[in-house]
Amino acid sequence: MRTPAEVRVGDTPDVRVVGPVTQTDIVRFAGAGGDFNPLHHDPGFVATSGFPGVIAMGQMQAGILAGWLSDTFGVEHVRSFGVRFVAPVFIGDTLTLGGTVVSIDETDGESLATLDLVASGDKGPVVTGSAKVAVAST
Repeated sequence: MRTPAEVRVGDTPDVRVVGPVTQTDIVRFAGAGGDFNPLHHDPGFVATSGFPGVIAMGQMQAGILAGWLSDTFGVEHVRSFGVRFVAPVFIGDTLTLGGTVVSIDETDGESLATLDLVASGDKGPVVTGSAKVAVAST
């Protein structure tokens, strides 16, 4: 087990940049998750939907953000994770993943940091969320 991270309120761990998102990324995620909605792979269908292009599944961006969280703090220290999809991601978008420590509280003998999370695309946030992670006591 890794040592819990040492953080303070206001800290912003190093961001991760992922992308640009490709059609292959989207197809691979569709295969893994079973989401074969034509919005994710059929440009002809997408043209009738009002979107300017094929969009990635929100769960893909959420999963990438979860990967940043677990790599940054250690999956064994993640106590909760929740997200909200706020904007679509298109082929060619680059994602920037990160978070800010907004509080640290003692709960059941653990120091738990609450983080505000965000995955941003080329035009702004695409997924927002929050998480609680166990951190080192200070």
